[in-house]
Amino acid sequence: MKKNMERLVEILSGQPVIPVLKIDRLADAAPLAHALAKGGLPAVEITLRTPDALDAIRLVADEVPEAIVGAGTILSAKDYSNAVKAGAQFIVSPGTTQELLDAASQSDVPFLPGAITPSEIMAAREEGYRVLKFFPAEQAGGASFLKSLSSPIADIRFCPTGGISTKNAKDYLSLPNVLCVGGSWVAPDDALQAGDWDRVEKLAREASQLR
Repeated sequence: MKKNMERLVEILSGQPVIPVLKIDRLADAAPLAHALAKGGLPAVEITLRTPDALDAIRLVADEVPEAIVGAGTILSAKDYSNAVKAGAQFIVSPGTTQELLDAASQSDVPFLPGAITPSEIMAAREEGYRVLKFFPAEQAGGASFLKSLSSPIADIRFCPTGGISTKNAKDYLSLPNVLCVGGSWVAPDDALQAGDWDRVEKLAREASQLR
């Protein structure tokens, strides 16, 4: 657990924004990851929300050595196992279940579980977790809610995701209990559809300088 937590902190603290990606076309996976890494965001979360997601993770892991590919929207132990087999270097879930905690305890690949209420956060803390996903961030109270947690649960740090953009990212990143934020704005749908990797790289470079 300690080694996994240290690795997770290393990944998440290495950049202010973790791109959260939904890959609709497998052919986009490698050039997208390459553009993001070139712009200063090597760690990416590919969500298991499309049929090609696992193949996209595998492709990035195999063909983009400068990238650190993670898997998101992990909902079960089977998802966890499949993502690790595909080459995911970290695992992200929108929430926390005992099944996922058990899968994480048997894996060398670090796990970022989701929690939004004080009780959920404390339960994850009891399991040994000190870094959590806060999702959906804006809908769950936003930066002001996270700020209110920084004193009573001071040893927990977060990666908030959901509704975060260039307009409010700094509100989160300025908090002492936020390691980074997750966001999809660095890979907008229209840029992917057009194959405009220069634009993606530019957006990534801007995001990498937010902190």
